[in-house]
Amino acid sequence: MLRFLADENPDNRIIKGLRKRQSALDVTRIQDVELLSADDETILEWAAENGRIMLTYDISTMVAFAYTRVRAEQSMPGVFEIDPEAKFGDVIESILIYAECSNEGEWEGQVQYLP
Repeated sequence: MLRFLADENPDNRIIKGLRKRQSALDVTRIQDVELLSADDETILEWAAENGRIMLTYDISTMVAFAYTRVRAEQSMPGVFEIDPEAKFGDVIESILIYAECSNEGEWEGQVQYLP
């Protein structure tokens, strides 16, 4: 199953909903690993070192830094960009489907827009 790192900006209702629907889902928040004040580059580096796909609303900078890592041929396990206008239930369902139906490493170097 995929492993995730939630940026500081995804609504905690999404994280709580994911954990409620799939208690075995491995989702960590950046504040849980002392990255709350870290810049996007540091967060993406930590995600790469720990094999975690980013969950974020931050299209303005996170996606750009993700593609910078890809162009530099650095590991980038993936970014799931959440539409801020999407319904929480739809976002949760999308993440759970990807988590269950994807193979480890399948999202390497990719950005996926949810839902």
